[in-house]
Parts: sequence; structure tokens; C-alpha cells
Amino acid sequence: MTAPHRIAVLALDTVIGYDMVIPPTIFGEATDNDGDPLYDVRVCGLDTSPVRVLAGYTIVPDFGAEILAESDTVIVPGTRLRGPRSDGTLPDRVAEAFATIPSHARVMSICTGAFVLGAAGMLDGRPATTHWAHADRFRELYPNVLLDEDVLFVDDGDVLTSAGLGAGVDLCLHVLRADHGSEVANRAARYCVVPPWREGGQSQFIDRHVPDGGADGTAPTRAWALRHLDTPLDLASLAEHARMSVRTFSRKFRAETGQAPGGWLLLQRVRHAMHLLESTDLPVDAVAAKAGLGTGASLRQHMRAAHGVSPLAYRKTFRAS
Repeated sequence: MTAPHRIAVLALDTVIGYDMVIPPTIFGEATDNDGDPLYDVRVCGLDTSPVRVLAGYTIVPDFGAEILAESDTVIVPGTRLRGPRSDGTLPDRVAEAFATIPSHARVMSICTGAFVLGAAGMLDGRPATTHWAHADRFRELYPNVLLDEDVLFVDDGDVLTSAGLGAGVDLCLHVLRADHGSEVANRAARYCVVPPWREGGQSQFIDRHVPDGGADGTAPTRAWALRHLDTPLDLASLAEHARMSVRTFSRKFRAETGQAPGGWLLLQRVRHAMHLLESTDLPVDAVAAKAGLGTGASLRQHMRAAHGVSPLAYRKTFRAS
């Protein structure tokens, strides 16, 4: 049996409690087909002293920063740590802890944990994101970072950042999917009763009311469309199902998802095709047909545009894992 991938969640005072529990919850539910854990997730502080949590309580971590040196992934949850949040500096003890992270390790942040990575210089010249409400301040402190506050997360290879709070779930599920494929990620998502992915980005949450997408919105039509991706669907048919005019449907759809209907539908088709490539042995043409993308050539075009890989290369990567 292969040893579980070791993850250290570094809680820095004052830590955002919601962010802190996301990695143990998501990765802790990831198992192989025999039920064996795929990750060993540990929460640590700089030492084992109590760490204040923003919600009004204190935790006592079982581990100190010494476990960073033996970790394969290090995750920094949101924090109000002075220095990174106030003037762009990294406290000496945090810098010393970061210096022990192995060169091969993957580093991730959730929400305002990106300020810590920014202060450590890990994001200079790289794309990143953080909570939209703190984007302006982040840019002031870290002008060399290519910040995009409109997305839910950014995967830049060995350094990954997520937007605020719940987007940490999206990032962890993305990493789980990249590590072990959609079946494992979907299984963990089902157990945690969260969607395996969310469409749209932070822009749908920025400083305005977000419709709940109930019976009077476009959510029922989106659910219907997902069940019929192998059939011809266009804007008119979606609007007809929702019993709205095309104009009203388009407006409501964008308000609820942050995307135009056509772009959303194409994204769902590509995602469904990727799932079929991972979970079945269907030929590429059959996958394209079941996803509503027509031909294998069309699927190849869309996958190269979206992910830079061919369907067969994608299948080889994820079916192997």
C-alpha cells in the first residue's frame, strides 16, 4: 500500500475557522477503492500553543511547524495575521517555518491565506486570487502578483490559491480530482454534501444580491439541461423549458450563475466529456456524442482550448491515476 499523501494545514493567529476545517474535511474523506485513506491531514500551528480563531474560540493544535518539513502539501487557511495583512511583511517565525517546506511540496492558500504567500514572495509574477472584498488591499501590498479576484481558484502548478471561504472547498475538490480523478472527488463531495464543482466565479458574489435559484429561477432548467446534454440544446430551448422569454431567461441566468447560457452549456458538455473519458472506455467519438459536442474533432478542439490537452492524453493521465 502506498503511504498517504501528507498534508499540513498551518493555522496562523487569528485563523479563519471555516477555512481551517475545509482541508481535513474534504481530503479526510478521500479513499481508494479499498477504503484506505489517500491523505494524512494534520492541522498545526507554529508550535502547539493555543491559536485564536476568528469565530471566538481557541484551538490547541496537536502539531507544531516541524511537520511542514515532512509534508507533501502545505495549506494556509485565511488569517488576520499582522504583517501579511497590514504591511506586507512576514513575521520571522513564519518565515522560518516556511523555509522548512520541502522544495517538492505543493503550497496552497484559502481566502486571505494568500496574503501570507504574498508576504513570503511565493506569488510574485504568478497568477493568484483571494477574497474579492480584500482584492484592493492585496494589490496595494503585493503589486507584483497577477491577482484575479473574479475566479474561485487559481491552479498555477505547485502554488494554488482560492477565493474566500467556500471557494476553499472548490479548490480542495479540484486538487483531489487532479490527484485521483473525478470518481474519488465526486465520492468525497457526495459525503460532504457539496457540489463537485461550481460554475461561474467570484463575480457572481461581489457586492450584490445573488438570487437563490429556486423554482422561479433557472436552476430547474440547468438541472434539466444536465440530464439532456446528449440532445440538441440551444438558448431558445432552454428558455422554453423555463417558460421565459429568451431575454428574461438570459438575464436571470447570468444573474444566478455569472455566465451566459451558451458559455455555461459548453462548459458542462466539456466537463461531462471529461468525466466519461475518466470513467469509461468509450471511443472519443462516442464520448463527444454523449456530451452533445457532436464529433471527436469538436471535442478535441474544445478540450485543447479549455485545458490544452487532447481527449486521449487526458484519459491516459486520469485513467492511470
